[in-house]
Formats: sequence, structure tokens, C-alpha cells
Amino acid sequence: MALGLIALVSACAQNPNDFDLDPERQSMALQEVSRKQARGQRVWCVPYARNLSGIEIRGNAKDWWGKARNLFDRGNEPVVGSVMSFRATNGMPLGHVAVVSDIVTEREVIINHANWHRNKVSLKMGVKDVSKNNDWSLVRVESQPGRYGSHYPVNGFIYPKFDE
Repeated sequence: MALGLIALVSACAQNPNDFDLDPERQSMALQEVSRKQARGQRVWCVPYARNLSGIEIRGNAKDWWGKARNLFDRGNEPVVGSVMSFRATNGMPLGHVAVVSDIVTEREVIINHANWHRNKVSLKMGVKDVSKNNDWSLVRVESQPGRYGSHYPVNGFIYPKFDE
């Protein structure tokens, strides 16, 4: 707990892009995944993203962007610890959420997320902004190391409350 508070306080004193994911949150999120898998339960992106980011939103991933309005800051700039909110598509009707774990360049980030591959957690997967306006509204996600898949529309990023 103290380590998490120190990491959070130090994150407030610096640029949020220099923030590292809380190792205690990461451990807790992965332990919860292991418990679900051991019970034969499905691993979903929403509880994993909520546990990892601390952004307390419930409901389908496609609804997170709207539910975050007036509760959390939102924008189109990735920040470590923020939740990338994917729009619903025909192939992904419930949407998707993922947590930014690192910033590589202005147009590439690393994410941690669950259920991109059925019932699994994917750590340190690359995402590239391929939007025409460089605004993160369209991305390609690394499906296998070094291999980027289809284009996916993104609402933007939901930012955790770094000052709490």
C-alpha cells in the first residue's frame, strides 16, 4: 500500500507521461485473472482495466466513454495509466478497453489488456495511431509480437485521478 501511495504521489510531481503503472495494481489485476481462470470463469477487458487503472466504471466497454463524462478527464492524448476506449464495431460489438502502460512515440503506445485473445491477458502489446489527423481516433493493435492487425476506431483516453 505504501509503495502505491509513493508511486502515486511521485506521479503527481512529474509529467503524467512519466508515470509508471502501480506494481501493486498490476499484481492485483493479474491475481484476479488467475482466480477467474481457476474457477473456469471468463476473463473480460472491463474488470481487468478497472482493476489495473483504478478507474471505477462499470458496464460494457462500449459505454465507458460516455460514463466517464463528468467523472474523469478524457482526451485524445495517451498517458500512462489511462484507459484507451475502443468504439463498438461489428466484430467487437461490446467495445474494448485497455490500459496504457508506456508511451513509445507520439504515435505509438504499449497497452495491457484482457480478452483481446479469448480469455487471456495480453501484456506490453503495441498500438499505433493510424488516424489521418494524428488524434488517436483510429489504431492498429499488435495481435502477435511485431504483427499489427486491423484498424479499430477509438473514442479516446480516460484519465485516472492522479491526485487522489
